[in-house]
Parts: sequence; C-alpha cells; structure tokens
Amino acid sequence: MGEFELIRRHFQRAAGGPSVALGIGDDCALLNPSPGHQLAISSDMLVEGRHFFPDVHPQALGHKALAVNLSDLAAMGARPLGFTLALALPHADEAWLRGFSDGLLSLADAHACPLVGGDTTRGPLNICITVFGEVLPGRALRRDAARPGDDLYLSGRTGEARLALERQRGTPWASAATPDDGCRDRLERPTPRLTLGRALAGLDGWEGRAPAAIDLSDGLAGDLGHILRASGVGAEIRLTDLPVAPPLRGLPEAQRLECLLHGGDDYELLFTAPPSARDAIAAAGTASQTPVQRIGTITPQVGLRLIRPDGVAEPLNATGFDHFT
Repeated sequence: MGEFELIRRHFQRAAGGPSVALGIGDDCALLNPSPGHQLAISSDMLVEGRHFFPDVHPQALGHKALAVNLSDLAAMGARPLGFTLALALPHADEAWLRGFSDGLLSLADAHACPLVGGDTTRGPLNICITVFGEVLPGRALRRDAARPGDDLYLSGRTGEARLALERQRGTPWASAATPDDGCRDRLERPTPRLTLGRALAGLDGWEGRAPAAIDLSDGLAGDLGHILRASGVGAEIRLTDLPVAPPLRGLPEAQRLECLLHGGDDYELLFTAPPSARDAIAAAGTASQTPVQRIGTITPQVGLRLIRPDGVAEPLNATGFDHFT
C-alpha cells in the first residue's frame, strides 16, 4: 500500500459541511469561516514513548490525537471547522491504520470537525494535528482575563488520568489502588469540553470580558499558573472543594494531591468568572451536561496557595509538566 492509497483508503472522505469549500486532494484546503468570526488555530504533536505507550490501542490513540486539539478549541470557546493530520509511520500496517482512523474520524464526526488535509511519511510514529475553529470577536476565552475576586471553576474531575499512567508504569502506590474503573479511558479517551466552552463564550459579558479559561493538559496547578501569569494575579484553591474520583480516595494524601493538582492529561476546563455570574455558570454547566465545581478564588496577591480544611494556606508550585526540564 503506497502513500496515496493509504490516504485514500483510511482518511479521504467527501468534504463535510458548509465550513469546507475544498478538502483533501489539493495543495491546500479551503475553509469558509462564518462572516464576522475570528479563526482559532491550534497544533499538538503526539510522539510514541513520550505521549503514549507503544501498546496503546490504535482506536484510542486516534481519539486522543484529535481530542487534545479539540480541547484547545474548547478552552477558547470556539466552534470546530476542520483539522489537518501529519502522520509519520514506521510502516503501513493495515489493521493499525483501520483502528486509528476509526477512532480519529468517529470523534471528528461527533463534533462536526472534518479532516481537510495533511501529510504522511515514513519514520518513527509521530502524530501532529492542527485544528481550526471560529469564535466571535471579543468572545474568545483568554488566559489574561482573570480578575481579583473572581471565582475559580473546574469542569469534571482531575487525577484519574495520572493514576492510570502510574498504573501502566507499575508504580507501587498506584498498583495498590482499586482496580481500574474508567481511569484508563480518562487517560486514553479524554472528552473535549467543547459544548461547555461555547456556552461560556456565549454568556452575556461582564465588565466587557468573557471568562478566563485554559484546558488542563499539564496539571491543574501548572496550567492555572499560565492564567495567573497572563492576568497578573494569584489564586487560592480550597482542598475541600476539589472533586475527588472514587479510585483516588484510598490513596495516601501525598499521592492523591499529586494526581489532583499535578497529574496532567485531564483535558478539563479551568476557568474564572465573577461571583455575579454564578447562576449563569451553573446554567452553562447544565446546558452542556458538564459537571462544574467552584474550587477557589482569584486574589490580588500573586502566587498560588492551597487552603487546607483547617484554613491553613500553604504555597503551591504553579509549574506544570515541561518536556525540556
């Protein structure tokens, strides 16, 4: 199977939807953003041995490859338009490609985000996706919009993906935890919170701004640090308000907090809004069928602090995972 037959058999489909004027088959794709909208563009790369284990199911890998990019659109409140795929393969394995493309394109169909182009080559397994979306001017959820006094919100829960990762690594404290009960799916098949992101972007503005938001890829504390630095503020997280999944409850406290605050690969939304928006935020969570929990407060004092159940505040490291440190 040659390169172009590989593309035709596993990835080429009829151009999908009004956003695509020209899809796979030419030098460039042509997209039709809605009039008056801005483009939102993001790229993510997944490398074997760094971002996923060699034995991961190809269908799960296809899902995650697109999900992590759609999560970036969710964090901006954008609607997907389409995506491109650059894929390096050690060889053209028909069964692997069938599973990978099924996971990839099933998620693409679920969010009306067609594959519109890309490239394939021979090499170590490497997946790079660029996703395109649209958002109304002034409605994008940005990291620099947090203000002192804002509430801090989290969608879903954190920590299960990290627990699954440690189980796969054979880490003793993780292996001693309860048997896998959805944690591996949280690691390998994350859910991009696109509907919630768009609901937040569509809320009536307050003080002329949309909520500040980020998606959680490198850990809650580390990704929150990006919001705090961009906005020039600090934050307090209330430990008693952090949602804890059942598999994490039996862990020693140090490991439980490591999963909750520094785990990574959660792909939930972390966002801020003033107290006056609490009813609107609750309505956005309900409308998008997404659990939303208020977990802390934005403060004028820079830095990140964890508030213990007894009211004691302790500093938290707001640095997340970094590939080069």
